[in-house]
Amino acid sequence: MPKDARGWRSKFAIVAPSTNTIVQPDMDDFRVRGVTNHFGRIHIPNMKVQNDEEFVALVDAIGATLYAAVDRCMTCEPDHLIMGMSALMFWDGRAASEQRMQELSDHCGLQVSAGSFACEAALNLTGAKKIAVISPYFPVSDKNVTLFFQDCGFEVVRFRGLKCSSPVAIAQVEEATLRAHVAEMDGDDIDAFVQVGTNLSMCELCSELEVEYGKPFVAINAATYWHSLRAMGIYDQFSGHGRTPAPPLVDVGCPSHNTDKRGAWYLPKVKPPHLAQKT
Repeated sequence: MPKDARGWRSKFAIVAPSTNTIVQPDMDDFRVRGVTNHFGRIHIPNMKVQNDEEFVALVDAIGATLYAAVDRCMTCEPDHLIMGMSALMFWDGRAASEQRMQELSDHCGLQVSAGSFACEAALNLTGAKKIAVISPYFPVSDKNVTLFFQDCGFEVVRFRGLKCSSPVAIAQVEEATLRAHVAEMDGDDIDAFVQVGTNLSMCELCSELEVEYGKPFVAINAATYWHSLRAMGIYDQFSGHGRTPAPPLVDVGCPSHNTDKRGAWYLPKVKPPHLAQKT
């Protein structure tokens, strides 16, 4: 069968809100040779968000045009679908999110990688049980994210929701602010940190923080792309990738997570569990 000239290993369709300015450059940074990324935008306005009700309206707006964005991407005949937005795939807990993802998979005929399940898979590899979560969202979403991780068997010890005032404002959160939140949240009772919200820029920062704090930091965009690569049987591993580090996840069997002062990225040579059984 003929192969795509640039995406001869895999073509990823990635859908993200039209307001999201972080997930595309993040995932382009993680792209490996023979893999191409093809973005479809979920049209939403840059809605002001000041309370739970307005945040729910934002989630509803994303859901309303999600399938149309997926359908546009399908015209390039991709091999795998990546959800470049996260709130919808945490909503109402793990079972409801899994059903939602399965419905999307049935619709497009592809396996789907979503940030919620990717973070679960990444955390399972680290052995972490007690986690701290950083989110750009409002309390109504934070409750859904907490429920999802609890359903996965994790204890959410601390949660910091930033209550960003609009979708675009999420990408404007400064590194110093994020570092301050991490410092306030950390403790001996935290095994790992998780960052959710694909428009919150933390991939590079999480790699730095992992070195500084000596514990896993899972950035949702990095975890999702790793999940997608493994789902397609792509097991590339690389380290010292310029200034584009990501959570230094390691092969199963290693005694601990592995990092170095260069911000190395070690991708596990395993397929995410919920996809492994489908091969």
